[in-house]
Amino acid sequence: MAGMGEAMDCRGGRAVDLTGAEIRGDLEARNPPIFLPRQPTAAVPLVALDLGGTLIKLVYTASCEGGGDGAELRFAKFERRRLHECFDFIRAKGLLGCNGTRSGKENVPLKASGGGAYKFADDFREKLGVCLDKLDEMDSVVSGANFLLQNIPGAAFTHMNGQRNPVDVSLNNLFPYLLVNIGSGVSILKVTGNRKFERVTGTHIGGGTMFGLAKLLTGCKSYDEFLQLSQKGDNFVLDLIVKDICGELVCQKQGLATSTLASSFGKVITSKKRLTDYKPEDLASTLLSAFTYNIAQIAFLVASLLGLRRVFFGGSYIRGHKSTMENISFAIDFWSQSQMQAVFLRHEGYLGALGALMSYGDLSGENHTLEESKEKEPHHESAAPVDGTSSDEENDGNIFPYLLVNIGSGVSMIEVIGKGKFERIIGSHLGGGTILGLARLLTGCSSYEEFLELSQRGNNLSVDLTVGDIYGEQGYPKIGLPASTTAASFGKVNSSKLSDYKIEDLAAALLNSFTYNIGQIAYFVANLSGLKRIFFRGAYVCGHEKTMDKISRSLKYWSKGEVQTTFLCHEGFLGTLGAFWSYENMGIDSLAAHEVIREVLLGAPYTGQFPSLPVTEQQENGENNTLEEEIESLRNNNAALKAEVERLQRENAELRAKLQGANLVNQ
Repeated sequence: MAGMGEAMDCRGGRAVDLTGAEIRGDLEARNPPIFLPRQPTAAVPLVALDLGGTLIKLVYTASCEGGGDGAELRFAKFERRRLHECFDFIRAKGLLGCNGTRSGKENVPLKASGGGAYKFADDFREKLGVCLDKLDEMDSVVSGANFLLQNIPGAAFTHMNGQRNPVDVSLNNLFPYLLVNIGSGVSILKVTGNRKFERVTGTHIGGGTMFGLAKLLTGCKSYDEFLQLSQKGDNFVLDLIVKDICGELVCQKQGLATSTLASSFGKVITSKKRLTDYKPEDLASTLLSAFTYNIAQIAFLVASLLGLRRVFFGGSYIRGHKSTMENISFAIDFWSQSQMQAVFLRHEGYLGALGALMSYGDLSGENHTLEESKEKEPHHESAAPVDGTSSDEENDGNIFPYLLVNIGSGVSMIEVIGKGKFERIIGSHLGGGTILGLARLLTGCSSYEEFLELSQRGNNLSVDLTVGDIYGEQGYPKIGLPASTTAASFGKVNSSKLSDYKIEDLAAALLNSFTYNIGQIAYFVANLSGLKRIFFRGAYVCGHEKTMDKISRSLKYWSKGEVQTTFLCHEGFLGTLGAFWSYENMGIDSLAAHEVIREVLLGAPYTGQFPSLPVTEQQENGENNTLEEEIESLRNNNAALKAEVERLQRENAELRAKLQGANLVNQ
């Protein structure tokens, strides 16, 4: 019974010996075993789990195939909703002893991280006779990443232009680095040392969002099936690109790449097609590019704010998928002008489980359980709405500089530093066109107003995964996330039948996810540029109370109330301009036409898996009529805007004349 005695002493007596650790066999295989030449083989293996929002990841030690000294780290994963399969695997592999269970008398803990360690603790006790030694998720993820980077040769690599190249990591200059962990949601961590890190931010648009929408749009049953579909699809069918807006001739004159992505799902707006008219492969390809670019953009902005040039990507939703890594790499390279590099990790989906496994034998007391602590910041869902009007009087002399966020089909962000002086900083391809495009596919609505009306009657919590769904009613207090915090938009979608969900709930979830995303990116851009004022305009935000309210909440949450949010609207909303005299005094009336074209809503660097992929003749002919209609609509909007500016200028002149007359009377 020596083996059992050894197992009972697992908290201090047994540990993972990392000396000489390496990957053997097929280096291109998914999650190959890690050989531990100095690790003794025990009767009861070391086992650790990461129970996330969607998947359960398991790491365990096992004897080497073919015998010999040492042991191997092996990997397995299961869908969280199929917890019984995880139990069956643990029993079948004898990971808890010869009979596949342990009695309560032995009281041997099993290392586990993630919210599921709390939600399913009783299930593990009842089904397997083990208690879970609950470890903090973020601590485990960082420990797992550091383990790979510091101990496993070839664990880090880049994937660019179809080439996978190993990255030599020097232990002398590993820290600091940015770790972007893509699970159901996305957590972004600044790692400064072993067990030294800070969760700087995250986003609710992650793997759970991709998979949830993929189920609804394509009917796929698994994430791997979704990835396979995306490989065979063409996102040009649904995505609006610069060529669609400007035409090839204008693109050449302005030096714009014709395939630059302007609005994900933007073509759906003017198309008469229904969801069933699109190929699942094209829908999958569009989803993958839309969200991988968005994650990469947020990672780039955060890294820039922190002054970091090394960005590592991990998480179970990368899956070693070539297009996923290619999209992220190209986007990081594009936005950073080749000053940053996206680096990926082998076994990227098992960082939390690996970190938990490393805690065996840790007597320091630093294996970081999820303890209660004061919340760091309020969740944006419960934060009070921000009124678009500022109480501070402004004048012409201190208006500048400010960030102008134009929300059309895509999103363009321009720093205005003076009258007629501006610079486009960045854009996002997830704008109004994405919201309405997806809304038409999911709800069948015919207009943005109808979509907003639907969203008013919906409950996003029917489809959105919250922190409470993962961790329970206590939330994740250690990093300041209450149970009501959205962890993954559409992350609760389990059924592939669209009819199983209310269109009102889907509309509410769409509005939440993308308005908060726009607000988050706008805050990062403003912060990076040192700007304290953000002005929003555009057909998809101005005049729509619900949209403005959610963007205001988002900005208040992310900036902790330090950024002023104002909406530039037309009739009925001019009061939000405060002391601003007119558009002229804000410096935006003198934007030349060709400059407006140049500042068209450019979000991501390109569309499709290959930048040079041409639009087919069939696609061009099929969309000609709708594109002409959209161009005509844009021209009409432009004329209306010019007329509005002229009217405001006249009112401005009249008001100034009245003020001058009043001053003369007073004198």
